[in-house]
Amino acid sequence: MMQWIAMITMLIDHIGAVFFPHIVELRIIGRIAFPIYAFTVYIGYKHTRNVQKYIWRLFWIAVISQLPFMAAFNHFSLNVVWTLWSALLVLLALDKLPSRPLSILIAIGAGIIMEYTHMDYGMYGLLLVLLFRYFNGPVLVMVHVILNGLYLLLYHSSLQMYSVLATIGIAIAQYYQASFRLKGPRWIWRYFYPAHLAIIAVIRWLA
Repeated sequence: MMQWIAMITMLIDHIGAVFFPHIVELRIIGRIAFPIYAFTVYIGYKHTRNVQKYIWRLFWIAVISQLPFMAAFNHFSLNVVWTLWSALLVLLALDKLPSRPLSILIAIGAGIIMEYTHMDYGMYGLLLVLLFRYFNGPVLVMVHVILNGLYLLLYHSSLQMYSVLATIGIAIAQYYQASFRLKGPRWIWRYFYPAHLAIIAVIRWLA
């Protein structure tokens, strides 16, 4: 269920961004999607049997999504799967490196690279994935609110504050020990992102 919510709200967000930028409600609904994707990357990393295969799978999804992403939004930057892939690498590094100071430096360095290369959500995306690693319950929600406050100060966008709604839902689901296992065909979850961007790009081109 959670994955379907992420896909549907992301689709609504991207339709709003490309075709109806004046309808802010569509962008508000879209804020629900990214925290769910960030959470599923952490959950996927935590439970995967083969982390190397998981890393490569995200890498190739990022690669095949890049052209549809640029065509759909008509600008050059790196799509959000690159952000999630980078966060996955940081999660692996945090577990492999014995030194906590070195781990912190790796995370900071990765965040700077993500900002410099213009990955979608950038360092914010990395920090959100790390929040799901280190916090849960009310503390998770509170820290996410603080992170969104910093985002507001840096980027002057209040829309991201609505993303806390997704984190509240995740915290409640964790409290009730809900199952986060993927239900339905896995290929839909994996390839919905590049597929829907390609369709949006074609409609935009035809229009």
